[in-house]
Amino acid sequence: MNLSAALSLLFIASAEAFAPTGSARASTQLLAGSNQNPFGNAQSLEYTGGADPENEKNYGRLAEKLNEADIERRKILEEADRRERAAEIRREERLAKIAYMNDMPDSTPAGTVDEFMFKEGVQDQLDKLDHDLVGLLAVKKRVKEIAALLVLDKMRRKLGFETAVPSLHMSFTGAPGTGKTTVAVRMGQILAKMGYARRGHVVLATRDDLVGQYVGHTAPKTKEMIKKAMGGVLLVDEAYYLYNAANDRDYGQESIEILLNVMENNQDDLVVAVAGYKDRMDKFFSYIPGMMSRIGNHIDFPNYTADELVKIAGVMSRDLEYDIDEDAYATFKNYISARMELPFFSNARTVRNAMDRARMNSAIRTFERFAINGENGGVCTVADLKNISSEDFQILLDDILNADTDKRIFA
Repeated sequence: MNLSAALSLLFIASAEAFAPTGSARASTQLLAGSNQNPFGNAQSLEYTGGADPENEKNYGRLAEKLNEADIERRKILEEADRRERAAEIRREERLAKIAYMNDMPDSTPAGTVDEFMFKEGVQDQLDKLDHDLVGLLAVKKRVKEIAALLVLDKMRRKLGFETAVPSLHMSFTGAPGTGKTTVAVRMGQILAKMGYARRGHVVLATRDDLVGQYVGHTAPKTKEMIKKAMGGVLLVDEAYYLYNAANDRDYGQESIEILLNVMENNQDDLVVAVAGYKDRMDKFFSYIPGMMSRIGNHIDFPNYTADELVKIAGVMSRDLEYDIDEDAYATFKNYISARMELPFFSNARTVRNAMDRARMNSAIRTFERFAINGENGGVCTVADLKNISSEDFQILLDDILNADTDKRIFA
């Protein structure tokens, strides 16, 4: 056998040794013809259903998630389209308004100020302020200035001018009994008449109404008071007690932060007025500059003079339907002048207390005359029931003049 023939036989034998057997070829063809894993006997990674019920559940959940994602995507696109359309409408309205204002002659009648003052009831509220409050000319002047701004702003709005809600938050500083709450009530009613407040009511709050006693208690209390005052005026009396500079963990700071946020974001539906002694309020504002910057109207209430307090007594007697004798006013002035020199004087509140005591003295005097002494057969007249005499005030003055020094403040 030559060398070439020997090499050929060797190559043929090697090829047959490495070739698959018949059964192996059949197995390979069977696997290729079916959907089985060619890498072994493990399950194929391709999802073909199957009898496992969990497969159907998983498939259903996936379909639901995909459907929800598709719905959410459509909502986002629709919201984007809505905002774009709204912005386009605003742009068109703005351009139309600019064109209207440019074409409007300067001589276009806008109506009279008095017409708006009386039509909206603003003048009526200012008249009531003059009727209810004695003196306080600077305060009344400031209130009228705010009312003038609101009236002119409404006249501008009627013509189509661009307007913005002015800063109506207020600070009232002064001693007790100088009329701060009364002015707040009148301002709330003026704001309601002019459409700057839905209800115009006044909610009076102190630290106890706004600040809680433990963690998590302050926010609900403050928000509850704000909710009550929405559409009107929230008057925070002695607001400086909200902040305690000596205690960083004092809960009042949380209440202040909530108030600041509401004053900024809800100024078109709530007016916040803070009140208290001027020196303490100035110190409070130095600690909380954000409060100071959000208040656009600072009104100082001075103490009443003795003559003004006598007039206040006359106003109170008129409202209570009493008649004060002419000579009784001089006696009352002597009493109130002496009382002003004593501690804890509270202006109109002290007058109110004095009037209550004078009414009681009048009742005792009338009862003794007609019920005990039997004067006029026990029959009294309407004038007797309405009368407050100098004698009724003299009792108050004698209590001050004759009482011990440490007891005079109770007279």
